[in-house]
Parts: sequence; structure tokens; C-alpha cells
Amino acid sequence: MGRAALPKIGVIGMGYVGIPVAALLADKKGIDVTGIQRRSKRSGWKIDVLNAGKSPFEGSEPGLDNLIRRVVKKGSFRVTDDFSVIKEMDIVLIDVQTPADGTDREPRYLSLKEASRQIGANMKKGTLVVIESTVAPGTTQFVVQPILERKSGLKAGRDFHLAYSYERVMPGRLLDYIVNLPRIVGGVDKKSCDRAVEMYKRIVRAKIFPTDILTAEASKTIENAYRDVNIAFANEMAMVCESLGINAYEVRELINSRAERHMHVPGIGVGGHCLPKDTWLLGYGVKKYGKLPINPEFVKLARKINDFMPTHATEMIKEALSSREISLRDAKIALLGVAYLEDSDDVRNTPCYDLIRELEAHGAEVVAHDPYVRSFPEAELSRDLEHVVRRADCMVIATKHKPYFKLNLKKLKSLMRTPIIVDGRNVLDQAKAEKAGFLYRGIGKG
Repeated sequence: MGRAALPKIGVIGMGYVGIPVAALLADKKGIDVTGIQRRSKRSGWKIDVLNAGKSPFEGSEPGLDNLIRRVVKKGSFRVTDDFSVIKEMDIVLIDVQTPADGTDREPRYLSLKEASRQIGANMKKGTLVVIESTVAPGTTQFVVQPILERKSGLKAGRDFHLAYSYERVMPGRLLDYIVNLPRIVGGVDKKSCDRAVEMYKRIVRAKIFPTDILTAEASKTIENAYRDVNIAFANEMAMVCESLGINAYEVRELINSRAERHMHVPGIGVGGHCLPKDTWLLGYGVKKYGKLPINPEFVKLARKINDFMPTHATEMIKEALSSREISLRDAKIALLGVAYLEDSDDVRNTPCYDLIRELEAHGAEVVAHDPYVRSFPEAELSRDLEHVVRRADCMVIATKHKPYFKLNLKKLKSLMRTPIIVDGRNVLDQAKAEKAGFLYRGIGKG
């Protein structure tokens, strides 16, 4: 398909990837985009919100609100729950969740398989299908492609085209990252890759790297495993610094004074759709489709360290309460922030899930505040900060939301039963908190 073509594009999955990529494509002259979202109690409301020209995200997303409003008003973007519209599409993008939960840490491809079945049952000859969801290496060719071929009666690379191009988005920077970060595109054949590259050229300003599908899939999981390893190192060194009675953030600053060093920031845990699962997807892909008996233990250890941080935070809270002769089972804990990322409403795999479970397992009462998150079934959630901290025994900062940098500590202390702060994100200045009358504990601060 040349640059002069005017394609119809379907995007399955209206989430943090599907919405911005659909809106960006719909903003280009001559491109018509239909978002496809299953109408469920959990996410079906997005259909009506998007069709009204509004963004469903509550956190800060520069440019997205105006972009959605513009393309809906222009008539080049709408959302439906009717998968039969795929019959009209020249290109279909798959942007559904691919969790790797459960004790076996194996991928759960229910949504991916269902999307593949719907595409296969409805697509026309010549359609380009592009998977943007993160998957285990080998998934496109050994899971998605057979479903598409079986349901359609068509052959990939001959009758339709199939490609994989992973997202690199982060809440708060959705449009920026799609447009300005390099793009990796893999195809089952050269024509599939070329068509996908041509589509992405319409919205991506950075360099686009063509490759094969397996290399593209592996690149995504290895890229995130690399980041996970670096965060795990920072988290382990934070605990080392606590043990030594020194400040990990000062150590980090000194290390990073050398230009080629880049120690990451420690914290109360790692969340998001990708990092907590991509290591497991990588291991699953190697185990199932690899030619050699390789078991990547190093990255699994990093994942275990990051998973341990909510437990470490719980022990820190327990110790702080004990120093005031308060048992955790008798305490009220005020949790500030449940989103996994600052100034976002994204709670996918937030470490707060594990933190709340740990605290409640010890008998603590947990109430939560977040300025952006709509609902959080795991704990009582309020946007009234004073209500949350009233008669609390410990205030735990779990998310680095901007409003938390401007807390009125004097006011909050007057509302709390016991003035204790556990800072999991290095938000507050320890000396100022202690001057305000708080017992202060912080991840990485001995």
C-alpha cells in the first residue's frame, strides 16, 4: 500500500496503547479509524466516553484530550463493540492485554485469541494485521497466525499480511512516546513488514527499524527485562543503604556523576502492564519455542527482588509503628497513591495490590487516596485526603503524584492519631518531615 492510499483502520482494544495510536492515525488526512472495544462492565463505558469526544484517562496526558475531540468531531474516529466492521478494514491493529498471572506465570491469551478469531472470521483478502500487544517470543507465528488462517481460510504472506510492532508507551507520555521513540516492526515476510512500516511512517517521526517477527517480539521482552534488572539493582542497593544507615539517593547521585553510569531510582515496587510480566513472557517463549534448554535465571531473580519491595515496605511500616509501641494489627494505614505511575490513573499491576494484601494480612486497616484513580476495589478509596489520614497511625506514600510534594504536613499531623510517614517514593524531605513532628522512614534512607 503506497503513501497515497486512503486506508480504513480498525484498532481492537481501547486502552493505553489502542486509544492514542487510533487517534493519531485518525488525525492524518484520508485515514478513517474505528476503535473496537468489547462492552463489558469493566471497560465498556469507554465506548460512550470516546464517542463523545473525550478521553477516558484521568491522569495527565498532554495533547490527548484535544486530539480525541478533534478526530471525533472530524468524523474520522469512532468506537464500536461490533467486530463485523473488520470486514471493511484494510488494516487491523491488536492492542489487547496479555497478562502473565497465576502461579505458573504463563501468558493468558484469552483476549488475544478472541481478537484473532474475530479478525479471521471477518477480514477480507489483502488485510494487514499488526499485533502491538506485548507477547512471548513466538506467539505471532505459533498462536495468532494459525487462528487467523484457520478462521479465514487465507494464508499469511500470500492472502493477507501479518506483522508485529511493539508499543513503548508510558502513561503521561502516550502521544510523545508513540510519535518520537524509534519503532521496531517485524513481518512474516518482507511485504508484511513493508506495509506495516509504511503505516507507521504516517505517525512516527523517529527511525523505524524493520526486522523479522521473532526478533521484534524478543526485543520487546528483553528491553523490559533489561529495565527490570536495573530497577532491581537499585532496589537491592536501597536496602543495602538502609542497612548501612546511609542515603541511597545520595549514593545514586554520586555514582551518576560519571556520565556513563545510570543507576535507577529505587521505590516501593514495580507496576504497569509490562515490567511485572515481560520477564515471564520471555522465559515462556524460550522454554516453549527455543531450540536450546536455556532458563534465564538472572532476569527472574531481578523480578523476585522487585516483587519483594511491598513486603520490605510492610516490614518498614511495622518497625516504625513498633517504635511507637503500636502493633500493625491495631493500626490504620493511610495509603497515598494507588496508581503504579505518578500523575496517572493506571493501576495495572500496581505494587499497592501486594502492599495492601500484606498489611491486611497483619490485621491493619488500610484506606487509600489517589487524585486520579476512579475506583480501587482492594481498599477504601477517597479523593478527600483529610478523610483518609484522619486518625491514621501511618501515612505511606506509594505513588509520586505531584500533589504529594506539596502536602501540608502540619495540617496532616493534626488529623493523624500517630504521626508516622513511610515514604516509598522519595517525595518528602526527611528533615522537614521530622521538623513537622513526624517519625520518618523512607525506602533507601538509613
